[in-house]
Amino acid sequence: MKPANLNTNIITRITTCLAAILIWSAPDCRSADRGGDIRVSLLTCSPGKEIYQLEGHTALRLTKTDSLNEAGEVFEPGYDAVVNWGVFDFSAPNFVYRFVKGDTDYMACAYSFDGFMEEYRLEGRRVTEQVLNLTQEQARRLEALVSANIRPENRTYRYNYVKDNCATRPLAMIEKALGDTIALGINGTAGKSDAPATFRSEMKHYHRNYPWYQFGIDLALGNGIDHPISQRERTFAPIKLEEALSGATFTDTCGTKRPLVTDSIMLNHGITGGVTAPPTSWPFSPVGISVVLLVFVAMFSFYDMHRRQITRWLDTILYGTMFLAGCLICFLVFISSHEATSPNWLLLWLNPFCIIAAVGVWIKRCKRAVYCYQICNFAALLLLLAGHRFTGQALNTAFPLLILCDMMRSATYIYVYLRNQKRLASEANKRKG
Repeated sequence: MKPANLNTNIITRITTCLAAILIWSAPDCRSADRGGDIRVSLLTCSPGKEIYQLEGHTALRLTKTDSLNEAGEVFEPGYDAVVNWGVFDFSAPNFVYRFVKGDTDYMACAYSFDGFMEEYRLEGRRVTEQVLNLTQEQARRLEALVSANIRPENRTYRYNYVKDNCATRPLAMIEKALGDTIALGINGTAGKSDAPATFRSEMKHYHRNYPWYQFGIDLALGNGIDHPISQRERTFAPIKLEEALSGATFTDTCGTKRPLVTDSIMLNHGITGGVTAPPTSWPFSPVGISVVLLVFVAMFSFYDMHRRQITRWLDTILYGTMFLAGCLICFLVFISSHEATSPNWLLLWLNPFCIIAAVGVWIKRCKRAVYCYQICNFAALLLLLAGHRFTGQALNTAFPLLILCDMMRSATYIYVYLRNQKRLASEANKRKG
């Protein structure tokens, strides 16, 4: 959905030049009868291998013929430009931190059509063009809107993965030029399920070959992406927007409903379904790894109960990892400006308090503190598993298995602690007797 990172200086030069062309050719700069005809279309690119390309990509194409004077001579050459709202600068200072925090700035940039197509031809990705049914007046209005948007002072915007991205921006521009809301045509859900579509279910469909990426999303994002979404909200994904526009209509100035797309052209056939990576085999998926870990933890837990002693290195690794994940979730919930990160009920499982179990098992004086933590931890995990449906937050398939690992270690510590306390009390009574 987001194109590859581009050099900012090059983008600035190209965008400035094309912006000047677009502004110069805007309707208030030349009389309508002298200006070249404008053809507007939407370009949809199939998914790529990178995680930011899994939903595909959308861009707006503006093609204008030469402008002629009364003698039929060209006084202003035409252009064939692509406007892209998905450009980011990965080399910008603190990019990763700002991305996690939610302060991600993207840019609207324009460059030549041939330059745009080169990348997708090389990658073997399909590119489809949908020609829009705009009058010349509407096309010129869109041209003016775009030319203002790609100015250096206007081109940067605060990116939102599902609400403000490379697909939602051009759609909003087109509607503004039309002066009317487009009636989109979408049938079915991405997952072909009777359940209502949510942002999370849509993501799972597009990320099905990337289960670890979806695992991370399910970890970081709370129930803000689990509410039912409308057909329009589903068009945050470019390939879904393409499908929606194929049956879209709008009302013209005479009150007549007209189809938005007049023609669909395959510019680059590419590979059907995009060039995403092959499916991750089950043993190496989050669920497969979680099953192995559950068996491993179960073996050590029964062994610890039998010998009444805790395998401390196991708890340190397990709870240390959960501590780090808990710190990340806390950052996303309490500091990040991502609206979908809070509330996140996984805090009942992954939180900074996990450090008590990770470190406390090595300190004799902390045995009781770890015991109290494990009682609270076991109760919280039981509450999360039993009541997650009431929280409105869908759990990744691997999460219940990992939670069971935690519960097993928690129950093991409680059992070993109580048995040892009972043994110590018995020995103390014998010494008194």
